[in-house]
Amino acid sequence: MATPAGWRREGNLPAELTSFVGRDRLLATIRQRLHESRLVTVTGIGGVGKSRTALRVAHQVAGQFPHGVWYADLSRLQDPTMLQHTVNAALGIADQSARPEVETLVEWLSRREVLLVLDSCEHVVDSCAHLVEHLLREVPQVRVLATSRQSLGVPGEYSIPVAPLRVPGEDAGESPFVNESVQLFTERASAVVPGFGVDEENIAAVSELCRRLDGIPLAIELASVRLRALSVRQMLALLADRFSLLAGASRTALPRHKTLRAAIGWSHELCEPAERLLWARLSIFSGDFELDAARYVCASEDLPADKILDVISGLVEKSILLSSSERAGARYTLIDTLRHYGKEWLDKLEETEWVRRRHRDYYLQLAERGEHAWSGPRQVYWFGRMRQEHDNIRAALDYCLHDPAEGRTGLELLSSLWFMWVACGFAREGRLYLERALHACPEPSKERCKALWVLAYVRNAQGDTDGALEAAEQCATDAVRVGDSIAVILATKMQGSTAWLQGDLHKATALLGVAIEFHRSGRELNPGLLPAIVELAVVLTQQNELGEAESLLRDCRQLCAERGELWLRSYAVWATSAIERVTGRTEDAVRSAQESLRIKRHFHDVLGAVLAMETLSQLAVDQGDGERAARILGAAQTNWHLFGMPQFGSPFFSTEHEQLVKECKRMLGEELYVRSYQHGTTMNFEEAVSYAMGEIDPGLDEPGEAPGA
Repeated sequence: MATPAGWRREGNLPAELTSFVGRDRLLATIRQRLHESRLVTVTGIGGVGKSRTALRVAHQVAGQFPHGVWYADLSRLQDPTMLQHTVNAALGIADQSARPEVETLVEWLSRREVLLVLDSCEHVVDSCAHLVEHLLREVPQVRVLATSRQSLGVPGEYSIPVAPLRVPGEDAGESPFVNESVQLFTERASAVVPGFGVDEENIAAVSELCRRLDGIPLAIELASVRLRALSVRQMLALLADRFSLLAGASRTALPRHKTLRAAIGWSHELCEPAERLLWARLSIFSGDFELDAARYVCASEDLPADKILDVISGLVEKSILLSSSERAGARYTLIDTLRHYGKEWLDKLEETEWVRRRHRDYYLQLAERGEHAWSGPRQVYWFGRMRQEHDNIRAALDYCLHDPAEGRTGLELLSSLWFMWVACGFAREGRLYLERALHACPEPSKERCKALWVLAYVRNAQGDTDGALEAAEQCATDAVRVGDSIAVILATKMQGSTAWLQGDLHKATALLGVAIEFHRSGRELNPGLLPAIVELAVVLTQQNELGEAESLLRDCRQLCAERGELWLRSYAVWATSAIERVTGRTEDAVRSAQESLRIKRHFHDVLGAVLAMETLSQLAVDQGDGERAARILGAAQTNWHLFGMPQFGSPFFSTEHEQLVKECKRMLGEELYVRSYQHGTTMNFEEAVSYAMGEIDPGLDEPGEAPGA
C-alpha cells in the first residue's frame, strides 16, 4: 500500500556502520530462515561480524515488514532486570505507567507486523530467552532476529553460525584477488593508506596475513590499520612471531577465539604506553562519551588531562576507538570486544575501583548541572544531553546501588535526575532505581527526603496516586526529623498534586497554594515547585474560578519566558487553552493547544501531548467537525494506553473524556464514529501529533483502512 504524503515509515533501523564484504550465501540463508521461522539467532565468536551480518539482513528484508524493522542494542546493558525497559525504549515506547512493561510491549507489537532485532544478547541470554519466548507466544505476527555468542534455546529457534570469512587457499579454484578476506583487508587498507592495492608483488603476503588471522573481520581490520607504519611483510613477520609464541613455538593453529585475542593483544602491544593506559581506563564507559568526560575520568599524574586528546587521536587512528561528530562536538566509542579487553587490563592495573568512582563523580556532577539548568534557556539541550548519556548514567547508578557505602551518593544522583525521570520519558526506570535505592538506605537523611519527593512526583506521573501519597507523606515525616524545610514544602506540593488527580479539589487548592506561596516568597526558586502553578490553575479552572486561574497562567508564562523555560510553558499554554475554550474563545484555544503540542515536540513528553490532543478533540467538536474530533480521540486514547495510564486514572479527566465520546457519537452516529475513531488508532505518535496540528490529512476513505507504515 502506498504511504500517504506526510506519513512517516516506522522503524529505527540504524545505518550499516561499514560496507559489507562477501557472505552472500550466508545472507540468503538467514533471509530464508526468517521467512520460515519467527526466531533466527545469528551466533559466532566475538569480532566475526554477527551484528554487521544482522544489520545487512535487516536492511535487505525491511520492505517485507509493513510496520518496519526495530533495532535494540543490548551490548551496553549491564542489569538484566532492565532488559524489557531497554527494548521498550528502543521501540520508542515511553510507557510511564506502573503496569508490567511486557504488557505494554505485547500491546504495542500486537497491532504491528514487525521484525525485532535484538543485538548482543550473550550477556543477558536467559532474560532474552524468557522475553522472546513470551513475545512469540503472545504476538503471532512478530519475528525476531537476534545476535549472540550462544543460542537463546527458545523452542522453534533457528541458530545460524557466522563463520569467519573464507581465506585464500580454502577454495582451490578461487583467485586470491577475489577472496573475501583479501577484499576486506584491501578495502580497509586503502582507507588507511590512499592508493594501496593488492597486486602480484604483495598478494602472497596479504594472503598469508589473512590466513594467520583466520579470516576474522575484526582481526583483519585491526591489522590493516598498521599499514600506516609497517609494510604487509613486516606486519606478517611480527604477527607470525607473536602467534608462534602463543602456540608454544609449534605450527599448530591457534583456536579462532585465541586468534582474535592474539590480534587484539598485538594491536595493544603496538600502542604507545599512554594509549594502552587510556584504552584500559576508557573501558569504564558504557556506550559513547565526550572528550570532557574522558579528561575528567581518565586523567592522572602519568596521563595529564591536556594530553588526553592527543592520545585519543592515536587510538582513533589505530581503529581502537570509533569517532562520531555531533553538534556539540565529537563523541567516542570503544568497540565492544575491545572494551572487554581494556577492562581486563584495568583490573590487572588495579585501577577499576578508582576509575569507576571517577566515572560516577563525573556523571553526578553532570546530573546536578542539568538539574540546576533545567528551567533555563538550554532546556532542550539538557533533554537531549541526558538521553544521550543514558547508558553512562545507568553505569554510574549501578555502581552506587551495588555498594552499600555509596547509598547516599546514589540517592543524590537519582534525585538530581528528577527532570530526566519526569520530563524526558524515563518515569518507569526512575521509579525502579528510586525504590531500590530507598530500600537500601532506610535511615532518614536529606538525600533520602529528596529522593522521596522525586518518587512521589514519578508515581503521580504514572497515575499511581496512592503510591505517590505514601512517598510524599514519608518525605514530610522524615523531613521534620532531619530539619529539611525545603523537603517539607516539596512533599506538600506532591500531596497537592495527588489530591488533584484523585479529585479532591479543595484539598489540592490548599496544598498547592502553600507550595506556590513558598515559591513566591523568594526563599527557593525550585524547579520542582514550578509545576504547582499550572496544577493550581487547572484546579481553579475545574472549580470555575477562571479569572484567578488565567492570572496564574499569565504569570507562569511570563516567568517561563524570562527563564527560557519551555517544558512547563507547554503545560501552561495547554491549561490556558482550556480556559479559552470554556469562555468561548475557540480560535485562541486551538492556537494555544497547538502551540503546546509544538513545544512538546522538543521533548519526549507523550502524556502532555495526549492531554493537548484531547483538548483539540474537544475543540473540533465545538467547531462542528466530529470526524476530526473522533480521529484525534482515537489517536490520543491509543497513546494513553501505550504510553501510560489513560487519563492518569483521574476522575476529572475520565469524566471529561466520557463526555467527549458521547458528544462525538451524538454528532456522527455510532457507525461513523467507530470508523473515524479506528482511523485515529492507526496513527503512530508522530503522525497523531502532526494530524492534531493540522499539518497532514490522512485522506482515508474506506472503513478500517490503515495508513501505510
